[in-house]
Amino acid sequence: MSLVCWKCGASLAGMLLPLSRRDTCPSCRTDLHVCKLCRHYDAHRAGQCRELAADRVADKTRANDCGWFVPRPEAYRGGGAVMAQASRSALDALFSNPPAADQPADGESTKPAKPNLLDDLFKK
Repeated sequence: MSLVCWKCGASLAGMLLPLSRRDTCPSCRTDLHVCKLCRHYDAHRAGQCRELAADRVADKTRANDCGWFVPRPEAYRGGGAVMAQASRSALDALFSNPPAADQPADGESTKPAKPNLLDDLFKK
């Protein structure tokens, strides 16, 4: 199994190992020398690290200087851009303007026949 980005899943086959603190993913430009790409990372442990001698790192998604860092191939958990796009589409659908069929025709009142759901919520 080859090394892939922890955030987007892009292949890191062309990257030189060991990864330096400044290395970024060629696809999504996220930092690679991060806890989430390390074999010692464990989300279910206190401190989220299996290495007891390692210094505590607050942000597990930002580059750090941990000397215990060893990249792991199975760090990518899926989702990423696909999940973000689905979430963005759901938000756009929720907060977008009503479809053109609900808009009044020319010459009619510009006030919609049904009150806006947000207006109802906030009693405007």
